[in-house]
Parts: sequence; structure tokens; C-alpha cells
Amino acid sequence: MKKTTLSNGLRVVTHKLESTKAVTVLVLVGAGSRYENKEISGISHFLEHMFFKGAEKYKDAKAVSGAIDSVGGDFNAFTGKEYAGYYVKVASEKVDTAFDVLSDMMLHARFDQHEIDKERGVILEEYNMYQDTPMYQIGWNYENLMFGDQPLGWDEIGEKEVIERVNHEDFVEYKEKLYTSDNTVVVVAGNIAHDEALEKVEKFFAMERGEKAYDFEKYSPLIGDAPRVHLKEKKTEQAHLVIGVEAYSETHPDHWVLKLLSVILGGNMSSRMFLNVREAHGLAYYIRTNTDDYVDTGLISTTAGVDIKRAEMAVEKIVEQYGMIAKAGEIDADELAKAKSFLKGKMILSLEDSEEYAHLLAKFELLHKDVMTPDEIMREINAVSLADVERVAADLFGDSSRLKMAIIGPYSDPKVFERLLKY
Repeated sequence: MKKTTLSNGLRVVTHKLESTKAVTVLVLVGAGSRYENKEISGISHFLEHMFFKGAEKYKDAKAVSGAIDSVGGDFNAFTGKEYAGYYVKVASEKVDTAFDVLSDMMLHARFDQHEIDKERGVILEEYNMYQDTPMYQIGWNYENLMFGDQPLGWDEIGEKEVIERVNHEDFVEYKEKLYTSDNTVVVVAGNIAHDEALEKVEKFFAMERGEKAYDFEKYSPLIGDAPRVHLKEKKTEQAHLVIGVEAYSETHPDHWVLKLLSVILGGNMSSRMFLNVREAHGLAYYIRTNTDDYVDTGLISTTAGVDIKRAEMAVEKIVEQYGMIAKAGEIDADELAKAKSFLKGKMILSLEDSEEYAHLLAKFELLHKDVMTPDEIMREINAVSLADVERVAADLFGDSSRLKMAIIGPYSDPKVFERLLKY
């Protein structure tokens, strides 16, 4: 891995992968939904769509997609809470096309008002899709419960009123404030040397030096009598729920301990949640424990789709696993060893893809101003002890009053589920 900061402040990170003939060019910008307020809630995601709608050289969506399709490449974009990303993946001999298309859209996007008006319909339908798909929506409901009415607790897709109102001037202003050289990282991963990649970045991304106008507000923990259950009553054939606690930030010393704890709890088909909730009792079709990692806080939670007639039992069994894992001596060395092997193995498999490798490097560089290599991550995982995992499990799950839950299903009384959040 190599890194160069250009004179305009743009950071360039490269990694040559000998095992592939492909190259991914990824542009990551600190312009996610945490940078929004109520007046522009959803603009980060809407802007992501608009970058593909025409610029200086590639004048419309057809030209953009045609350029990538003509070389058999892949391209996409994504918007998170803390950043937005844009990438093109091509055969290494076609890498100029990736740079050309990405730089044109990032530097010269026109945000044509006619295209904005057309795209509103697309995004509103995306909004409706999430509302009609509880499996997706439940995660956003849970984050709103945990983080409340602040940007970290809002859906990335934003508010309908904003989607229906924003115009050309809003996009231009937002881009000028955040899509600056100091707030952008270009990562090139795959079959290309650093010097060659750097030369192409300097050629195609000749950005003026700039500084982002503001940073997002730091997370403010909820105080007072915040609710413990977020219930959305909806006629469904399956109840969808999330149960968990506030955890650690991505920079916390126990970040990798937390990751291993999530694997032990519900990270795979031999995990505790899978075996004791799905296999032993047939309560869920899908069940998994994940972490959500941000620069100043985080979550660990279990998400499941369960039998609507036995939802209460499912909650009891999930909560039971949390209570058990918090007890001293509950986790054994073999269980931890398997979790380590699983986490490292999954990372190795994902990093065979230049796109995944680029995302890993870009995220660390953008958010933490320092790249963490896979080897360094492996060492962090290997260094976790059984005592570390027991300590973190006790810290997070030792007090059941910290548990909170979101559920979507044909129910009307949240107190029914709140009474179950104890051990």
C-alpha cells in the first residue's frame, strides 16, 4: 500500500494486487447524511444519483453507462452516514476509461434541473420500497430509536418533503461545500503500480485546492426517559425486529473485540443466536448479529425475521443469549478461536475483490487519516484474548436495562415487548 498527498490536498492511496487483472478506482468523499440538517435531509443520497446524470464529456446517463458497458466494466455508488462513494471497476488495460468517467462526473456534473425533476420520481419510489420492505426499514427504525432526532438517527434516504423540493442551486451549494480536495480520497486497487496510478489521478483529477466548509456534528447521547421500544404496527406475514445496545466507536481500543463478540453471538450459522433461536426453536428464518461502526459511537444488535405468532418467544430467546454471554466463564477458548478464524477468513475472501480492497483503504484514510492494512487488522484480531471478550460482553450486556428494541409487525402495544427486555 502506498499513499501520496497531492499539492491540492487530494489524498491518493494505491495497492497493487498481483492476483487480479482488474482495477477499481474509488472516490470517497466526506459527504454522508450526518452532514445534513432537517432542511436538506436526503440531499447526500440524491446528489449521489445526480452525478450519473450528465457532465461535460459524458452528457447524460446513457453516455455514462455506455462508456463503462463498452469495456465490460462495473460501476456504482453508495451513500452512508459519514461518506459517499463512487467507483468504476474495469480490466487494467481499460483503466483510463474508469478515470475519465469518474473525474468527469465528479468535477463537471451539471445537475440539470430537468434531470433532477425526473430523478425525484426514482428516489421517491426507492423511499416507498424501503417503507414497504420491513427487512430493510427495521434497521433505520432501530437507529432512530438509539440515536434520536439527530443526523445519526435519520434515514440516509431523507425526508419526502426535501426530495420533492431540492433543486439545482441546492446541489451546487452542497457540492461546493463538501466535495473539496481535502475531503476527498481517491483509491486505486488492482493490477496497477503506484506511480502509474498517481500519474493518472494527477491528469484526470486536477481539482482546485479547497477546504470543506464544515464537519458533521458530534453524536449527543440521548438523555432522560427515552423509549426502549420502537414499534411500527403493520400487517405483515413475518415480524422483523432488532434488539441490541449502544456499543463502541470504530476508533475504540476494543473495536476488534466487539467484532469478535458479534461473530460469537450471531455472525454465522454456528453462532449462538442461529443455533438457539433458529435451529433449536424454529423461531426465525434469518437471524444475525452485527455491529454498526461510526467515528464517535456504535451499536451491536441482533436482527431477525420471526414468526408473528411467536415473536414474544423470539425476543425472550435473543435476550436470553445476551444475558448468558455476559456471565463470567461463559465463553470458551475454542469458541473465540473459531470466531477469529471466521473473521479473518471472511476478510481474506472479500479482499480478493479489488473493489472491497479499495473500500477498506478509502474508509480508513478518509475517516481516520490513516490507512489500516489487512495485516495490521489480522494482528489486532489475533491479539484479542478471552478475557477481553468476557470484559466487553459484561460491559455491554451486564445490565439488561441498556437493551432497546425496534419491531415491525401486527402489534399495537410496545409495553408487551418492553417487559421482555430483562434477565
